[in-house]
Amino acid sequence: MFTTLKRVVALAVTAALALGGAAACGENSGGSSGNGKKITIGYMAWDEAIAASHLWQHILEEKGYRVQLKNLEAGLVYGGLASGDIDLFLDGWLPQTHASYLEKYGDKLEKIGVWHDDASLSIAVPKYVEGVDSLEDLAARAGTFGGEMIGIEPGAGLTKATQEKLLPGYGLDGTMKLKTSSTPAMLAALDGAIADKKPIVVTLWHPHWAYAKYELKDLADPKGTLGQAEQINTLGRKGFGKDFPEVTKMLEKFKMDGQQLGSLEDLMFNAHKGDEAKAVDEWLKTNPDYLKTLS
Repeated sequence: MFTTLKRVVALAVTAALALGGAAACGENSGGSSGNGKKITIGYMAWDEAIAASHLWQHILEEKGYRVQLKNLEAGLVYGGLASGDIDLFLDGWLPQTHASYLEKYGDKLEKIGVWHDDASLSIAVPKYVEGVDSLEDLAARAGTFGGEMIGIEPGAGLTKATQEKLLPGYGLDGTMKLKTSSTPAMLAALDGAIADKKPIVVTLWHPHWAYAKYELKDLADPKGTLGQAEQINTLGRKGFGKDFPEVTKMLEKFKMDGQQLGSLEDLMFNAHKGDEAKAVDEWLKTNPDYLKTLS
């Protein structure tokens, strides 16, 4: 009887150890390791920022973290990182567009990694607009566009570069006004103009899904007022790497090329407009190996 009892106890202990080991293995190999810790992601209303932020919200929540997204203008995102109110920002354009923010807050931020290295600012018109191929053409053709260039958020780096460098650089101060609004409003104006085959000139950037949806042409910038190709960086508040080492390691491996980002944006802003979670779910299902690149 005692021998039988010993065997039962031994089997029970062995089973418990096996289950415990499996649970530990599951946690170490990518289970719910966040333990409910909160991570706040700040983002501006640039489409790649929205797409990347919702993608990482999904990834981190699957890991057991609680994720809050905050949509703010760029300056407020950087200020939030510096104060510690925001943990993470996935759309730092360097070395040019966000240079002033890095100069002001750089010592209070952590650079985690570059996830896209071929970004650029642009001024675009529909391809059917004739006689306007360069920013140098705009001064004489301002009337074609009603004297307006349709822009995005007032606090965006693209807006700042357009107002402070591009307009005066090409003598457009007195002939063309930059109409700031929001990214969605600019895209709505672009869509409406193209539907009616009307001329329009907008501030835009690469990478962006609009280049896949519409036939657009970037106006040449011979004076280089919008700068050269840039890198999109992941930035954290000071101490983020120490507080979230697992997340930081994943973010260091985070990369997206133009095709990957464009397909995610297309799902998010066209196929499943207004349902970012559904867009992310579908994108991950059609890119089943993507999460493996982060482990």
